[in-house]
Amino acid sequence: MPPPRWLVVSSLLLAVAGTAVSGYLTLDHYTTLAPLACPENATINCVKVTTSSYSTLHGVPVALLGLLYYLVMLVLCSPWMWRSQLPRLAQVRIAVATLGVAFVLYLIWAELFQINAICLWCTSVHLITIVMFAVLVVGQALTSGRAATVD
Repeated sequence: MPPPRWLVVSSLLLAVAGTAVSGYLTLDHYTTLAPLACPENATINCVKVTTSSYSTLHGVPVALLGLLYYLVMLVLCSPWMWRSQLPRLAQVRIAVATLGVAFVLYLIWAELFQINAICLWCTSVHLITIVMFAVLVVGQALTSGRAATVD
């Protein structure tokens, strides 16, 4: 049974939004652009966050990791993949989303307790990742429930 249309559309739109913001943050990392619309004060400071020691992981920019994550999610949430009959695809999609949320929780911890600043762009990616996870989990639960009632 095909997934509900809202699930396909919302997951794809979230993946596109995550790709766009992560792409912007990756561009910001590799250039000298100042982050757009991010005020610098004691609490909100994108430059402080995106240039901190937590902005890279073993030399790889966290923004680039986010972009790669969202490119994978873009593929996994594409209409073609939703129509696929691969038996484990739904589990892979949820597993990748779970890894994304786990990493986001680490980054939130770093911003709040180590860097002592919040980046609004990063927060938008964090929110998109959490909403993506929630949409996929709810969608999976509803889809599994629909399949069980059909059998």
